[in-house]
Amino acid sequence: MKNWIKRGLVASGVTRLAGGLRGRQAVILMYHSVMDRPESGLNTLGRIMHSTEVFRGQMESLARNYHPVSMDDVLHFVKGEKELPARAVAVTFDDGYLDNYELAAPILERAGVPGTFYVTVDCMETGKLPWPARLRHAFYTTQLETWPDQHGLLHSLSGGVPREGAYLRACDYCATLAGTAQESFVLSVEAELKVAPSAQIGKLMMNWDNVRSLVARGHIVGSHTMTHPNMAHVSDELARVEMSESKRRLEKALGSPVVHFSYPCPALSPHWKQSTVELSRQLGYLTAVTTNAGSVRQNDDPLRLHRAGPSKQIDSLRWSLDCSFIRRPS
Repeated sequence: MKNWIKRGLVASGVTRLAGGLRGRQAVILMYHSVMDRPESGLNTLGRIMHSTEVFRGQMESLARNYHPVSMDDVLHFVKGEKELPARAVAVTFDDGYLDNYELAAPILERAGVPGTFYVTVDCMETGKLPWPARLRHAFYTTQLETWPDQHGLLHSLSGGVPREGAYLRACDYCATLAGTAQESFVLSVEAELKVAPSAQIGKLMMNWDNVRSLVARGHIVGSHTMTHPNMAHVSDELARVEMSESKRRLEKALGSPVVHFSYPCPALSPHWKQSTVELSRQLGYLTAVTTNAGSVRQNDDPLRLHRAGPSKQIDSLRWSLDCSFIRRPS
């Protein structure tokens, strides 16, 4: 739909009225990274970045036109313990990039928006990027023309489309791995493609001092597993380790309970299943967010909450949010 039509519908109040007809609900926004020059990170983080200018404009718009709430508020809402204001929106970040602390958090605080930051604990402790970024760096900086996958099938790297296909093939396999097996695969790809490890491109992950500071400033820190696998495609045993160990280390470092969790969605589908929902319940998580699109309503299962991906422009955030309030969850 043309942008001017979208802007007209939003300005007229039609989308706001339509969303209100569906009853009280909340939208959870999902961000990853904020950079002054996001184009500089295309060979590592891909397109999960927002520019600082756009993110600032979006948070200012959110504060003017909606009601920012925390994930604690969302939890109490879905359990029927608290009413939320109309057009409630929670802001979340996945992975644990340093720019969340240096750029995003100050913007949130100036706008009066609470944030929830789900961190990949092993990446934070080692300073290594999550494996999708490391693989992207390898495939998009290599000078080689081919790559043999784990089955010996040779993939062309000559051109953007074949290169992206090879990268996605590697992601599909790596998403099923966790811990040392995952690290071994990434290191083998970097060696095969003859590229320097992405850890050498600079400090891009938060550390323990950063996350402790976020909590002290009123934000929420939650778990995004230890090593970012697809939780629906690893064994139940590995899933338990990823969820329990990340929770244990976060609680030890923060000195307080960690009750919020985010399912990684690095590749393959689905990215959660009923056994992982039950596991999160057993381990003491009180909320778990997915990447399934839609809003959150009272009596939804707090351990499989929908989220919405934000737009890439300032003006279109209101359209994206209003559509999330209108459409039925997928």
